[in-house]
Formats: sequence, structure tokens, C-alpha cells
Amino acid sequence: MCTHFLSNKYFVTDASLIFLSPSRSFSRFPFSPVTFNPVSRSLKAHILLVFVTFVWGATFVVIKDALSLVTPLLFNAVRMVISAALLAVIFRREFARMTRGAVLSGIVIGTFLWAGYEFQTAGLQLTTPSKSAFLTGISVVLVPVLLALFWRRHVNRWTLMGVIAAFIGLYLMTVPAGGAGMSLDGINTGDLMTLGCAVMFAFQIIFVGRATQRFPYGQIVAVQLITCAVWMVISVPVLERSAHITWNVQVLWALGVTALLGTVVAFAVQGWAQQFTPPTHTALIFSLEPVFAGVTSYVVLGERLGWRGGVGAILILAGVLVSELLGTVQHPESELAEEAR
Repeated sequence: MCTHFLSNKYFVTDASLIFLSPSRSFSRFPFSPVTFNPVSRSLKAHILLVFVTFVWGATFVVIKDALSLVTPLLFNAVRMVISAALLAVIFRREFARMTRGAVLSGIVIGTFLWAGYEFQTAGLQLTTPSKSAFLTGISVVLVPVLLALFWRRHVNRWTLMGVIAAFIGLYLMTVPAGGAGMSLDGINTGDLMTLGCAVMFAFQIIFVGRATQRFPYGQIVAVQLITCAVWMVISVPVLERSAHITWNVQVLWALGVTALLGTVVAFAVQGWAQQFTPPTHTALIFSLEPVFAGVTSYVVLGERLGWRGGVGAILILAGVLVSELLGTVQHPESELAEEAR
């Protein structure tokens, strides 16, 4: 479960999916600059980003393990309340300057974030960490598809190739062998829920892209996280009547990793590291998230995708990379700015 920029544009997080233009990226970042030897800044930045990406990949296994002791929506509510509270403190100066437009945009974005994480965590209870990670990654290639469908944006051939590759991989990973065809009957319910997560995250990327053209980054982050946390708290008694949690080291570890390392610390690390990392390097590093999830799941849980799932995972990863590195719609800030006029 990720917290990252894609090509220094899409910020897909455990706590948010943020889209930033270069001019807005870090000028208002609330953390003090970290002083490093200028000669080694780039290397240290790369190492830190790889470490953070590993943490995101590992969280799929950590959460899967914790879900035997806590129900999915309750787990989400607790972790998001912690993250929202800490980041609200970090961005506290933004509240005094917040406008009505920023609040409304943040509420819309936070609602998509809430829906995405509810689908993802509930789905993870019924599917495997590797499949959850790769299927969540579909959100990246869904962005140009949704922009084309609802905003009539152009999709170039490289992006189209990436989308096709990712959808073939999606079919191989979700539809069982043996002639199920396009029928949904043989598809795992957890996989379907994770696909719902990917759609919600894709819409969130788009709406955050529109919002950050008009409002400061810190304001959007703060409002969307608070909104998401509120919706998650409300959802528990409404949608999860048998909610329960067994407090032990395993659950506390999962909450600490996801809320603190995977969200709050990740914000601080990225805020510094991505200033010294080329966009293509960033995209390549973050594409390792489902790979790390697969490796971690294999080592810890003994999960094996099999040849069909493995080929599907490779195609999804290839589709994401082609769309990110060779496509042009992964940088839609000019189009979104035009749309916002």
C-alpha cells in the first residue's frame, strides 16, 4: 500500500493520491531541509526511495497478517485516524489560509480515497498480497483511460499499448484457467474488490490533479486525510457490524508500519529525496512496489502466483512502465489546468 509520486506527478499514497506540478512540489513542504553532502545527495535519495518503496510493498503482507485479528474497516479507521491526526499537526499552518474551494475539493478527494481503501483492505482479506499489489497498480493505467472517457483527452499509442498490456495481465491474474471466459463467476471476490479500489484511486489521482492546480498541496493533503478518516469511522458501525480487534503486538506493528512508516515518514522522506531524483528514476523505483510485495509474500507467507499469475503480473508491470515512461498523458497538468478554466 503505497505512498508515492509517479514520475514526480502522481502521488499515490497509503494516505493519499496526490498529483503535483513541479512548481508546487516542495515549495510549501513543511519539513525542514535535511543537510547532506552535496556529492552524495542523489545516491542517498535513491536509497531512501527504494527503502520507502520496500516498506509500501511489505505493508500488503503486514496488513494481510493482521486481518486475522482485526476486521478490515476497523483497521482502516484506526490507521487513518492516526495518520490524519499526525499530518494535520504537520500541516496545521495551512488551516488558517484554507479557502472554501480547497475544503470542498479535499472532501471530494478524501471520499474517493476512503472508497479506494475500503475496497482494497476488504479485498485483501479475500485475496493474496501479491495479487492485491499488482491489481492496485492498475490504477495508474486507468488514469488515461478515464481521462479519455470522461474528459475527452487524447491517449497516445504508447499509453494505449501500456493499457492493453496491463488489461491482458489483469485478465490472466483474475480469470481462472479453464474456460471461464469473461464471466465474473469464477473471479475471486477479493480481486473484484481490489479492482474497485483501483478505479477509485484512478479517479482520485485525476481530481487531485485538478485541485492542486488551484490550491496548495498541504491544504489538499490535510482535508482529504481528515475526510477519509471521518468516513472510515462512520463506515465501521454501518458496514461492519461484527467489527472487532484483538490488541496485541502483531496488530500494533501493522498499525505502526502503515500509519507511521508508510504514511507520515514517507511524506518526510519523499519531500527531500525526490528533489534529487530524476522523474524516470522515480517511476522505475516506485514500479518495484508490487515486486517487493510479491517477494515479501513469498518469503513470509509462501505465496506463489503460478505461471499464469506470474505472466499477468509481468504484463501489468510492463503496462505501467510503458504508460509512465513513454506515454504523454501521465503529465496531464496542462490539460487539467485548461479544463479548470
